[in-house]
Amino acid sequence: MSIRIVLAAAMAAPLSAVVAPVAQAQSPAPADAPWVADLGDGRYRNPVLHADYSDPDAIRVGDRFYMTASSFTNVPGLPLLESPDLVNWTLVGHALPRILPEERFATPQYGKGVWAPCLRYHDGRFYIFYPDPDAGIYVVEAEHFAGPWSPPRLLLAGRGLIDPAPLWDDDGQAYLVHAWAFSRAGKNNLVTLRRMDTRATRMLDDAGVDIIRGADYPGYHTVEGPKIYKANGYYYVFAPAGGVEQGWQAVFRSRALTGPYEARDVLDQGDTPVNGPHQGAWVSAPDGRDWFLHFQDKGPYGRVVHLEPMQWKDGWPLIGQPGRKPGTGEPVITYEKPVQGQATATPPTSDDFRAANLGLQWQWSGNPQPGWYSLSARPGTLRLYTQVVADADDYVRASPAILAQKAPAARFLATTRLRLEHATDGDRAGLIVNGMQYAWVGLRRAHGVTELIATVCGPFAARCKEQSTVVLSPAPPELTLRAHMNENAFVNFAYSVDGKTFKPAGAPFPVTRGTWVGAQVGLFSVGKHAGSWLDVLAFRLTAPGAGPY
Repeated sequence: MSIRIVLAAAMAAPLSAVVAPVAQAQSPAPADAPWVADLGDGRYRNPVLHADYSDPDAIRVGDRFYMTASSFTNVPGLPLLESPDLVNWTLVGHALPRILPEERFATPQYGKGVWAPCLRYHDGRFYIFYPDPDAGIYVVEAEHFAGPWSPPRLLLAGRGLIDPAPLWDDDGQAYLVHAWAFSRAGKNNLVTLRRMDTRATRMLDDAGVDIIRGADYPGYHTVEGPKIYKANGYYYVFAPAGGVEQGWQAVFRSRALTGPYEARDVLDQGDTPVNGPHQGAWVSAPDGRDWFLHFQDKGPYGRVVHLEPMQWKDGWPLIGQPGRKPGTGEPVITYEKPVQGQATATPPTSDDFRAANLGLQWQWSGNPQPGWYSLSARPGTLRLYTQVVADADDYVRASPAILAQKAPAARFLATTRLRLEHATDGDRAGLIVNGMQYAWVGLRRAHGVTELIATVCGPFAARCKEQSTVVLSPAPPELTLRAHMNENAFVNFAYSVDGKTFKPAGAPFPVTRGTWVGAQVGLFSVGKHAGSWLDVLAFRLTAPGAGPY
């Protein structure tokens, strides 16, 4: 079964116009990569992305697959990933260089910003529809997936509007479905349909109609994240239900766009360790087989991406392997790859700072400003200029200038060598694992002395207060630091003077999730006065035990 509305539009354009400008080749998976989904024998293992690409949505255009995901308060937002086989993914950029309104996101707005997006290709253009639950639904578009992307335009204003997905129907009409966030709208468990113009520039009705009410289906609650498709005479709405951590993937179908819709549970945890499998994308491979990408909430590790085979019976999809309940699938752990013969690839993690730009994996905690960093002041080095943030006296997480990336696996080793220059009392800088509770190891200037300290901020509270332990005083001007993430989400920090022999820095710390995201690992430099900086000589994020450190 093929997805006629989406894929037919994609194939209508000359293929060269779509893929030619995406000149970045697949990024080969390094030998020390923390996680590689491709098993090298024609099979893959789940998750295909063991990183926090939350609420993934994907399409195929020609023989290439494209994906985007939520990014919340992280900037740049709306990651752009490309793959030849749904298993080996390369990060090629971001569609959103800054979050609107810019002044609001000048400081971290954890849990806010860019929620679950929808990626589509129609009439020769890529579109991403994304919601800000406090503002409404935005659209960005581009001729080529790698960009440039248009500035965001507000398509539908309103609080609590989330999870948009468009449909261009056979009769030339265009529609938008979306869900609701109870925290803003005072209602949820609904899917609403509205009419829009075919270029997604304006809505054509004021209120829309609720086509799916979760309360009408026994046992259903928190129906959200809808994706709408049309195939073989049916309208299908793929929508998760039951909540993020313990829910399931439902499919609703109807012969009429406005319903009534039948419902079926097509994927749940069953007897597997994959909790709450839901919210994602139905994609057809070039050979006509169907697949489904979805996320699993792994707490401190974020919402990781799984790939499931999808089959059809009596007009209903079954996702994954057949489960104990008729018509309901369960996640696969390993499976045959959708497309054979492609090179292994992973999103980047390490950075030697020798390029003209930061690696694509890096994101800030808010809209960046000129002067936050330099890659040219000391070539081959990242220079992070100390940022003055009022709350950062006891709460580094208040700084928008935390430069971080997603945790790339359940176990990994982050290693960096750095030095703090021209520091004054109160300056602090180092290596952080950032979540609702966080921990960092780094350098602090106090009473005219630079010290190596280990700091934790917990237990969880609305805003925790840092507690620091002096590890080494005075500290040498240059140190190697590392964070070792363990399978059970404990992080061990260590330091080395010579880059070879390491000693513990503080006690093991239980890593927690962020707000709707997993914990992130990164770098920062904050203080009471501007004028100092942190020089980062290298940053390696690898499998444990790999590399020279």
